[in-house]
Amino acid sequence: MQQLVSAMQCYADLKSLNNLSGSHRTVIDGVKFYRAAQSSFRQPLLYQSGIIVMAQGHKNIYVGENCVRYGAGDYLVLGVPMPLECEAFTAQGLPLLGLAIDVNSHTLHKLVAQIKEQNDKFATDSAQDNTKERNQLDFGIKSNTLGEQLHETILRLLKVLQNDAEARILGPAIVEEIVYRALIGKNGHILFDLAHHDGHYARIARVLDTLHKRYAETISVEYLAELAHMSVSGFHKAFRQVTKETPLQYLKKIRLNKAKDLIVSDGKQATEAAMLVGYTSPSQFSREFKRHFNATPKSVI
Repeated sequence: MQQLVSAMQCYADLKSLNNLSGSHRTVIDGVKFYRAAQSSFRQPLLYQSGIIVMAQGHKNIYVGENCVRYGAGDYLVLGVPMPLECEAFTAQGLPLLGLAIDVNSHTLHKLVAQIKEQNDKFATDSAQDNTKERNQLDFGIKSNTLGEQLHETILRLLKVLQNDAEARILGPAIVEEIVYRALIGKNGHILFDLAHHDGHYARIARVLDTLHKRYAETISVEYLAELAHMSVSGFHKAFRQVTKETPLQYLKKIRLNKAKDLIVSDGKQATEAAMLVGYTSPSQFSREFKRHFNATPKSVI
């Protein structure tokens, strides 16, 4: 694991990121480098779907009553965006180091088709998993230990990131291999199920994509159920199985997280941020913001 730490620290040195507290977009589309020098208390966050690799430090993430721990040498597979709570811990004064890799829909569908074509057994097992998924959907976040092959692929990605020209040319192919390794890994079905358009998991994922794009609009549960081609009761149950939230709770958390970004990153006033994310009542926004973040909009600036 020290190889991963050394490679990430080398990247931080090269890009002058040793004072970074948060994420940094690399020259490869969909790949972000993460660094934090200090531990952080439990707080609400919005995790995007994809693959997250941790090289140093560890985090606990909470969704409802579920807690997932991941640390050095682990990776997360997230099938859908998740509003959750997270706490981070450094070790021996060393910073947290990690990578976040988006899973491109085109790449995912291409790889799933190739896997099914080349490996009949895997395709059969996945079809059985997908049938099981219709009855009981899987939790949307899983932590896994990096295997040797995925570990080596991550190292190659970090190596090419040290040269911008090589990263732009070779990086996308290495990212594709990382997605492939995750697909055939222990919890690859989380990504595999997204490629099955008719499965409940994929239907909920499409609804979540809509919510993340149109969060400022007035959206009813009935409309979302229709979008998923499900009954209202069936949709509500499937949505909670995937996200551990009701649709309206999930939408509220998206709005509050987006509003916080607007206030902290864009310097918006609380009333303007509230309006931009879909709130019509500033007082309601302030109450729900304080309840969610345990802080007022002014105090997070």
